[in-house]
Amino acid sequence: MVIQAIRTAVFYALFIGQTAIVAIILGTIALITGRTKASWAIAVYWCASSLQLLRWLTGVKTKVSGQHNIPEGGCIIAAKHQSDWDVFALFPYTGRPAYIVKKELMRIPFFGWAARSLDCIEVDRRKGAEAIPSMMRQAHAAIERGCRIVIFPEGTRRAALAPADYRQGIVRLYMELNVPVVPVALNSGLFWGRNSPVIWPGTAEAEFLPAIEAGLAPDVFMDRLKKAIESQSNELALKAEAQGLSRPIGPDLRSKFDALKKAATPDV
Repeated sequence: MVIQAIRTAVFYALFIGQTAIVAIILGTIALITGRTKASWAIAVYWCASSLQLLRWLTGVKTKVSGQHNIPEGGCIIAAKHQSDWDVFALFPYTGRPAYIVKKELMRIPFFGWAARSLDCIEVDRRKGAEAIPSMMRQAHAAIERGCRIVIFPEGTRRAALAPADYRQGIVRLYMELNVPVVPVALNSGLFWGRNSPVIWPGTAEAEFLPAIEAGLAPDVFMDRLKKAIESQSNELALKAEAQGLSRPIGPDLRSKFDALKKAATPDV
């Protein structure tokens, strides 16, 4: 526990330090010339190097599958969100992504300038439904630039196996843009939790699932999206647990695992 906590602290120091340096470089480039091939290459480097640091220092490996399910052209990628890992693990597979991020991040000097130059879409969550029109305008512009919209439908990081809490923003995007939606399941929160002071070794997995076609009724779409993401995220969590987790499993998490196993076992 103590050794892993130290390894985690070293990772955070290097990760945060590198992120700050990259943000300053990208932000400066953005102020001078906007988006460039160099800035994109630096962003790709940041994602790859962050994953390498995570593996070397904390023992978290990365596995991403199902990339063939991402259609050509414009689409929305809707991912479960349990960890910062999700952001840079999915990035290399999304073509030219336009991440939807909260307004507060876009107001950070250098970081916000860099994010805007990399097609990020700003949303002011404090405004609730009033923020939707602005988000839609930015999303339309991003699709026209050849981006794929990347959104975390629950709006914030959730603990592994926590009850789903999907917001209506994903439904509004789906109806407005009229493009397919690719659900993404993952289990990263088992290793790098939202508020955990320790990052635990293991294999964090993400899986791009078959796309949901455009044109469905809102309630039908939301039902399919939640079932796809939640059921497969649960499967990935059960897989990780069966392989053995190095992290402590408290009573609450153990009861959730037990409930999943019971639900997956057919009655005899």
